[in-house]
Amino acid sequence: MPHHGNDAEHSPSNNEGNEQHKPVIRDNRKVDPETGAARHTQGSAAESNAAAEGDALSQAEEILNGMEVPAEESVAPGAAAEAEAAELRNDLLRLQAEYVNYRKRVERDRAVAGEMAVIGVLNALLPVLDDVDAARQHGDLVDGPFAAIAAKLENALKTYGLERIAETGVEFDPTIHEALIQQPGEDIEVDTVSQVLRSGYRSGGRVLRAAQVIVAVPA
Repeated sequence: MPHHGNDAEHSPSNNEGNEQHKPVIRDNRKVDPETGAARHTQGSAAESNAAAEGDALSQAEEILNGMEVPAEESVAPGAAAEAEAAELRNDLLRLQAEYVNYRKRVERDRAVAGEMAVIGVLNALLPVLDDVDAARQHGDLVDGPFAAIAAKLENALKTYGLERIAETGVEFDPTIHEALIQQPGEDIEVDTVSQVLRSGYRSGGRVLRAAQVIVAVPA
């Protein structure tokens, strides 16, 4: 049958090629236009799973990075830590003992300094007290303002622990008595103070000056 026109238009191979080159239209809409239901494709599911796995991995990585791995020195045995703690405790106790000793020494030195200051003043006033005794023995301090002043001075010095050593009839004690004269005595068995020539003084158990006395010895 005769035909007209281009032979290529009637070739079957050309028709197959045209069908192969037809555009392919894919419906990527997430909502079905007919039913209105959401579409779940394999690609979207895979992407969501990958995203979930990525989030989990990132979270795990953050947790691992946030963990502090102890160094070898910090993983030392407990005995080393206890030894270090014991050493620090011993150092603290030693410092505390040194501080306590220092405080006691300062307080002791302060007390000694105060005592020595008082003793210095008392020693400086001993000649004044000797003049008061001499005036009293001569009857010049029987009454009057000077007698009152002398009494006040002696009472004030007693508040600082000043004690007079002027007793007679007691056993001679070389730690508080200075024997100037010895005389034989009657009815005595030991050396006895028979007369005080100059009074002695002591303060707080410390002898400031020994009393000058006459000692009666057994005959």
